[in-house]
Amino acid sequence: MNDNSIVLPKFYSEIKSDSEKISFSMPSDLQTGSFLRTLSATKKDGHFLELGTGTGLSLAWLIEGMGENSSLISIDNTAEYQDIAKKYFQKPNVSFVCEDAEKWILNYKGLKFDLIFADAWPGKYVVLDETLSLLKSGGIYLIDDMLPQPNWPLNHDKNVERLIQDLENRTDIQLTKMCWSTGLILITKK
Repeated sequence: MNDNSIVLPKFYSEIKSDSEKISFSMPSDLQTGSFLRTLSATKKDGHFLELGTGTGLSLAWLIEGMGENSSLISIDNTAEYQDIAKKYFQKPNVSFVCEDAEKWILNYKGLKFDLIFADAWPGKYVVLDETLSLLKSGGIYLIDDMLPQPNWPLNHDKNVERLIQDLENRTDIQLTKMCWSTGLILITKK
């Protein structure tokens, strides 16, 4: 088995090119993207949340796996990045929010989510309890970048260790740690 034959989602190459033009340096791994596409396909009429739109590289995978009756909210605090995603994904079932995700999480009062992809500081290292409270029972929560990354700030490994320990001590979730891609943790809420 080999991961070299991953079929890219629609607009991925164009988004990657636009991302390089603005020196966006935080793309999700192709393996993570492929996994997101598969996970979103498991929730036929799912309600999804992406924390950290970036330029839309992960979003492309999520959308490709979504059913036509699914909906997705994607949040980022940098309009320049999110504008690239908006250029390619003007769909009625995809909503973009440009604000601090921590603030948004704390104020959200809508439907619970079937899948949350936490690819930003909020929802991962801060407001974790609040983020997990937005997940339906049986819902999927995925985080990436749990293995050392070249763009990690100094001493970030301590944040990762704390997060993993916090997750392992919870009794309301089931988790699997994967030393694959950039290091993923797949969680389902009991």
